[in-house]
Amino acid sequence: MTNISKTYTLPAEPLTLKQKVGQLFMPAVFINDTEEEVQQMEKLIKEQYVGSICFFHSRASAATNFEGKKKIVHNEKSYDRLLELIDRYQNAASVPLLIAIDAEWGLAMRIENTQQYPYAITLGALQDNHELVFKVGEAIGQDCRAAGVQWNLAPVVDINNNPENPVIGYRSFGDDKEKVLGKADAFIKGMTHSGTLNSIKHFPGHGDTATDSHLGLPAIDKSMDELMENELYPFKKLIASGVDSVMVGHLLLPQLDSDNPSTTSSKIISGLLRKQLRFDGVIISDALNMHAVSKRYPEKGKLEYAAFAAGMDVLCFSENVKEGIDEILTQASEHRIQESFDRVWELKNTVFNKENHSEIHPTEQEKSSNLNQEIAINSITELFGNSALFNELKNNDFLNVSVSFDKKNRFSEQISSIFGSKTMNLDEALLSKKEWVLLSIFPPAVKPKDQFGFNEKTLAEIHRLLAEKNTMIYLFGNPYVLDILQLKPSSNVVVIYQDFPEFQEVAFEHFSGNIEARGQLPIQLKTFRP
Repeated sequence: MTNISKTYTLPAEPLTLKQKVGQLFMPAVFINDTEEEVQQMEKLIKEQYVGSICFFHSRASAATNFEGKKKIVHNEKSYDRLLELIDRYQNAASVPLLIAIDAEWGLAMRIENTQQYPYAITLGALQDNHELVFKVGEAIGQDCRAAGVQWNLAPVVDINNNPENPVIGYRSFGDDKEKVLGKADAFIKGMTHSGTLNSIKHFPGHGDTATDSHLGLPAIDKSMDELMENELYPFKKLIASGVDSVMVGHLLLPQLDSDNPSTTSSKIISGLLRKQLRFDGVIISDALNMHAVSKRYPEKGKLEYAAFAAGMDVLCFSENVKEGIDEILTQASEHRIQESFDRVWELKNTVFNKENHSEIHPTEQEKSSNLNQEIAINSITELFGNSALFNELKNNDFLNVSVSFDKKNRFSEQISSIFGSKTMNLDEALLSKKEWVLLSIFPPAVKPKDQFGFNEKTLAEIHRLLAEKNTMIYLFGNPYVLDILQLKPSSNVVVIYQDFPEFQEVAFEHFSGNIEARGQLPIQLKTFRP
């Protein structure tokens, strides 16, 4: 079942001024909404002439709510629900909607039981292998289009040069501007080949921050020369080569505008992005419900107008669509409204013209699995403080220790089957007198909040194990985890980046000596530098 077989046609007759303003709004929609909430959105789309919508999984996991305590309800039929809701919302619209989603690593970022591809940080570990990154972008684009999603709000082109960054981290290709640019360019070209729109984010660069903009306003106090040298570098280059849209993040750059965050700063949007970098495409806001900006505008509609007045074209995750439209109609000139409308209309023409109605299907499971395996082979990374200890461990009677929480540790199971070393937990290992340990770690979370989800007891036991025994680590997750493990200069680590079955199989082949590690860590760690 796919939605791509349905075709939508833009109306030939001119839109009214209110309809044109409605086209600039992109409210959030949710897979797990109730029927009442869905009907309310249908009514909003119909009455306010909404131009686009952005899909999230549930209200408990979207934007500012993702760190909250609301229970996330999993829906095994999320994909079918996505198709159903796209049909309903398109039918409610008098002008075809642009359907958007954050699919940085595939629809799986928002939708259960869909194809998942490696995080950007994993792709960053690939050495000059842009063909694989192109294939990922193309596959994600195909999956989006097959579902009826035309606009993937990706890739992240932030240069993650701050190990303390709580929100970008694994979503970035790394901390080297040239490598970030190269990977982002390949990803975009892959998506474009599939016919999917892109959006580079988070302008003017969210990498060197230690504040989560979902919850507060990060500040980047750098001169224009410093920004051009690093943060703005990939944006400038990609804009010059051509992108569909640029997403502006919620950041304070006091050297450029000490009074306004980038979301509502004409100096940053109209000045820096439009005039200096010469971008004339669609500028879209990051989610307007994020606390970095939403708390500054308690009166409904004022934030939407302020962002629009600063130069924004599309207002993403507006929670006050009607009030925002009223504010813009009351205060903005018809000329200014027409400028943004024309840009959005051009995107819609690109998507809804007859030439883009070709049939397309989701990536086959076997094809995505093969792609993930190829990426695993080329990204696996050795961080060896003392490589001789690796061979010694394999020649000794080692302990096979698994820290996997609720995740299936196929790697450890294979080690047990082939090498005869039964899988054990930390408690058992610490009681053993054996000195050699193979430790496989599956972090509970990919984000650094609350020490990546590790409880204090588990973390303390890992620290003790590393202090007392000769330990070889295979890390199936975010490499920034290594900064909290209290590693020694002589520690040996193999970074696998993902816990997919394909990555676990490749890790086993590496331990067995059948493949060499080809990847390189795409970021600098804070504490562990072997």
